[in-house]
Amino acid sequence: MCGIVGYIGKKPIVPLLLNGLQTLEYRGYDSAGIAWLGPENDLCMFKKEGKLSNLRSHVDALHFHNDDAVEYRGIAHTRWATHGSPTDENAHPHTSADGNIVLIHNGIIENYTELRDELKAKGYSFKSSTDTETIVLLLEDILKTETNFLKALQRLTSRLVGAYALGIMDKRQMGKLYGVRNFAPLVLGVGDGEMFLASDSVAIVEHTNEVVFLKDGQIVELTATGYHIEDFAGKQVITDSETIAASQMILDKKGFRHFMLKEIYDQPDVIRRLLSEHLKGDTDPVSILDKPALALFKNPKRIVIVGCGSSLNAGLVGKYFMEAVARIDVNVESAGEYRYRDTLVDEDTIIIAISQSGETADTLTAIRQCKEKGAKVVTVTNRVDSTMARESDAVVNVHAGLEVSVCATKSFVAQVVVLYLLGLQVAEDRGTLKANELENLKHQLKQLPTQIETMLANTDTVHTVAKKYGSKENMLFIGRSMNYPTAMEGALKLKEVSYIHAEGYSASELKHGPIAMLDQDMPIVAVLTPGPLYEKMISSCQEAKARDAQVIAIHAGPVQQEAADTFDDIITVPTTHEWLSPVVAVVPMQFLAYYIAEHLGKDVDQPRNLAKSVTVE
Repeated sequence: MCGIVGYIGKKPIVPLLLNGLQTLEYRGYDSAGIAWLGPENDLCMFKKEGKLSNLRSHVDALHFHNDDAVEYRGIAHTRWATHGSPTDENAHPHTSADGNIVLIHNGIIENYTELRDELKAKGYSFKSSTDTETIVLLLEDILKTETNFLKALQRLTSRLVGAYALGIMDKRQMGKLYGVRNFAPLVLGVGDGEMFLASDSVAIVEHTNEVVFLKDGQIVELTATGYHIEDFAGKQVITDSETIAASQMILDKKGFRHFMLKEIYDQPDVIRRLLSEHLKGDTDPVSILDKPALALFKNPKRIVIVGCGSSLNAGLVGKYFMEAVARIDVNVESAGEYRYRDTLVDEDTIIIAISQSGETADTLTAIRQCKEKGAKVVTVTNRVDSTMARESDAVVNVHAGLEVSVCATKSFVAQVVVLYLLGLQVAEDRGTLKANELENLKHQLKQLPTQIETMLANTDTVHTVAKKYGSKENMLFIGRSMNYPTAMEGALKLKEVSYIHAEGYSASELKHGPIAMLDQDMPIVAVLTPGPLYEKMISSCQEAKARDAQVIAIHAGPVQQEAADTFDDIITVPTTHEWLSPVVAVVPMQFLAYYIAEHLGKDVDQPRNLAKSVTVE
């Protein structure tokens, strides 16, 4: 969630660190800070609440310039508040009482209260409300009796409980920079006479694509010419660097006003990319899984899909589809709840873990627990360099490209399409669909990019609806079958980006409580697509209309006249197979959320309180 950038070398350090932070803005934050040590070992440190631009303006006013012949080292941070409100004092970096140690931190220290009390009893005072300041003061205390800095860090980690990634400088450790990883991502970049540290490789790929992904329980000591890694027990770890694809990590709005809008428009190309790689023709076999991964699905006792947020909604679509085509019982679980349950998992269980970032803390912990019980894990992610990908038995890349807007759009659609392909391949392998049924689904799947493009070419109706309902304080989204999770995704998008209270329900649940809220101030967005439950959806909309609710229909194809009278507004989407309809139905809801948020003047790409990569509970 927070962003870490560190550097040691001779490049202009201030713009390098600030630009690195800028590439991490999409992850979410509420304050930022920077610190560096120059040739005289003098510390420069600045922290500002709010946007990175506040910090940048303040630092730029100093007109600081490197001496090109001198080595500098520095760390920078964007904070997403967990302990203490977003203020200058709570922003990172934090320093030790003696001023020698400077530290930045992602994650949460669960035992910080008792450590804080212990340190106060020893005479230490605190300037902030953060758990992070506890770390730096504890390290200062340890260094009073431990002269070896790596051993001091190992003693530090033995006292900390929680998930964390640390970037550390010490004035006394000349020419050195340190990183610590424990259940929070951290990567180091290898350059020519320079080294980098970051919470995400996107922050350093401008300078190097040679990286080392640290593993949990590791400490790295960086100099300008190399790195040394040890585990928390003090054993040296030999890890070779690897090359990442820099072209997939370029932040570019391509002329769009916001990244969210650009990423909505990316969706046809994302789907085409997936289909071109895994589905050549209507009669060709699907190839989303390799043979060892496909073999896992031959006869599993159970399949469990785990995810959070939009990934959870995509998983629900996948459940409906896989059960329909592959005839396998699939459960879908919120990863945050699943990790704390006494789950029925064994070696005959397949876990399908879905995460855009591949670093979602709840999902990562859930798959680790399941692997301990013998389950096989297939991860569906947009980042094949992530921790989840590295710890899974099989990985499926959704190929959505870097998604910068905090609100998921193209990654959600890509996840759904991947689950379609996975379901079709398993159905082919198990022989649960007739050849003509498979061919029809494949053919209609390949039409989705063009169908979305027809909607992208004409958004006037959605724009008009957004203006009409943008001042409402509440909104209800309903759907049935495959489009129950689509309705939940539409509601999630609206509340994420516009802050309007929205809920997604199965229309079958309307009479079991939510109908009590309906009146002229509670619009309903109803997803209506061809299928056995279409008439049931019409009935639900008529019941809502009878309670004075305004009904907005996301409707596939032409509307019959008797049904049209039920709707106040109709947004038409292309007609496709009912099982594939979530992909076309979600697009106008993405636009609806975007246009309402823009109309209300909200920060579309970086909504308040949210983070792109949720690496803490």
